[in-house]
Amino acid sequence: MKKVAAIALVVLAVVWLLNTSLLATPPTGAPKILAHRGIHQVYSPDGVEEDTCTADRIEPPRHSYIENTIASMRAAFDSGADVVELDVHLTPDRQFAVFHDWTLDCRTNGTGVTEQTPMTELKTLDIGYGYTPDGGKTFPFRGQGAGQMPTLTEVFNALPHGRFLINFKSERREEGATLAVLLRFHPEWRQQVFGVYGGSAPTQETLRLIPGLKGYDRQSTVACLGRYAAYGWTGIVPDACSDTLIIVPSNYAPFLWGWPHRFAARMRAVGSEIILLGPYGGGDFTSGIDRAEDLAMVPEDFAGYVWTNRAETIGPLLGKRLAASSD
Repeated sequence: MKKVAAIALVVLAVVWLLNTSLLATPPTGAPKILAHRGIHQVYSPDGVEEDTCTADRIEPPRHSYIENTIASMRAAFDSGADVVELDVHLTPDRQFAVFHDWTLDCRTNGTGVTEQTPMTELKTLDIGYGYTPDGGKTFPFRGQGAGQMPTLTEVFNALPHGRFLINFKSERREEGATLAVLLRFHPEWRQQVFGVYGGSAPTQETLRLIPGLKGYDRQSTVACLGRYAAYGWTGIVPDACSDTLIIVPSNYAPFLWGWPHRFAARMRAVGSEIILLGPYGGGDFTSGIDRAEDLAMVPEDFAGYVWTNRAETIGPLLGKRLAASSD
């Protein structure tokens, strides 16, 4: 029994030495802000499901920005965002409409499926029409969103120095092929695309057609983190974690082998970037690092991307934290 106990202690010591961040040098660089939908109206995540209309449950507005508009993206960059996440739908007239919802009924004064509506018609809609913070008593953004749904081309042209994480809302492979063609004809836009994610078919098609581009879908994320959980303690990084974007929910992060610094160093060594989310509670809802107290979830010397729904709050706060740590 003593020999067994001694062997067990040696094994535990080896695992600890291989994975402790106390003996790891943090990767160089500062944390970077990834602004989900630009700066936008936020809402309580309680009870949100895939088909929940979130425009009719927003918090009392703190600003006038509407998600996925050029103005909201510009404001996010002005607040310190390094990347803005946006949502796209390929319309019948072969334009990428930048809009979150699968249908138009929740946020706009239109009806129908977004991807089945020509961009010429989408341009006539008021995308601020459905927002209400008080159960329909007032609609503070009606009229302000008229004609404000942009195309992806308009976003690239209006914000030539911005970088974007593109979310495919469908499972149409042709969306990935169309984006690849668009970037082939406009190589100046390639550097603006930080990555792609969402529907597996368009995401994987884009990655196949555009060498060097990073992206992820649910399957690739599960493959990476699942295999890493199984044998990452050895220091071996699964192929599924190489040259990709790795989504890490903050409540799962402490259970990753080597979190934070050794894990980050391993991912950087295989060409991958880490995106730190808020806590994951199941379902399809993505939470962010959105409040001052949430910054406790961001490790000191973290050099990855911080996903937030409040870039206007977290950007300046993170900047102050960095300034204080460098004094």
